[in-house]
Amino acid sequence: MSTVQNLTIVIATLALTIVIGYAIIPILHKMKFGQTIREEGPKAHQQKAGTPTMGGLIFFASITISTLIFSFLYDVWSTEVWIMLIVFIGYGLIGFLDDFIIVVMKRNLGLTSLQKLIAQIVVGVIAYFLLRQSEYFDTAIAIPFTSWTIDLGIFYVVFLVFWLVGFSNAINLTDGLDGLVGGTTFFTFTAFAWIAYAADVVSVTFVSIITATAMIGFLYFNRKPAKVFMGDTGSLALGGLIATISILLKIELLLLLIGLIYVIETLSVIIQVISFKTTGKRVFKMSPIHHHFELSGWSEWRVVLTFWFVSFISALIAVLLEVYV
Repeated sequence: MSTVQNLTIVIATLALTIVIGYAIIPILHKMKFGQTIREEGPKAHQQKAGTPTMGGLIFFASITISTLIFSFLYDVWSTEVWIMLIVFIGYGLIGFLDDFIIVVMKRNLGLTSLQKLIAQIVVGVIAYFLLRQSEYFDTAIAIPFTSWTIDLGIFYVVFLVFWLVGFSNAINLTDGLDGLVGGTTFFTFTAFAWIAYAADVVSVTFVSIITATAMIGFLYFNRKPAKVFMGDTGSLALGGLIATISILLKIELLLLLIGLIYVIETLSVIIQVISFKTTGKRVFKMSPIHHHFELSGWSEWRVVLTFWFVSFISALIAVLLEVYV
């Protein structure tokens, strides 16, 4: 793809995301799709009560539309694009159903953990069988920055499903502050675009550029003070897509560095739960860890900027080591 084509994609996707945002947010307000804030959370968050959630629909729509239009316009349609779209849409629909049950039907728990897990596994298995038709299918996992690989053979499907479920939930846990996930995922998809371009994987470069651009557009509405939250609709879709791209590029384990913030957020929850259940004591003032820093006196904006910076540095290091070393 040429520079002109890439620039066209960026401009069109950014404009589309902003237009959709201006169209959807008033509808979410009118339908009273407001966020409920947990009582045990930071008190400063109580003022966010009523801010529309399900805002993930904004970039969910723009990414899907841009991918469909430009994949045909620039002839980059492939099995890989199908895989990315199916996971993105599938996980987005799971998140939408969860948000809908909580916000519209007023059932606080949404989908049960088992229901959500089963749905995520089903989408993952579908992705696996589609991946088998791809030229990039390989049951071996590369050890970053080495020539070593681990061939999982028939167990690769288990790993793939675990990776999709794990990272979709990791992004969901990270989504707790204005602009936090929007910024961190921008750096993640920019890193993917860079690595994919260097590896000449056109389809992944294309989708990564679209998604990174859509996150900039979403940040226009989601930056502090947020006019809308992405909800599970957005976080699950982004997490599924992140895991899928790492699989297509065969950089599964490198994602642990590119997405270091998501790993830290998830580990903070795991550590907190294990510590409390085994000792009755909490390691952090609150998990995920971004709330710990808030309760330690950091402003929300300081936490977000710090996490953005860590995300930028970890993604940059991963790209430099993967592409140039």
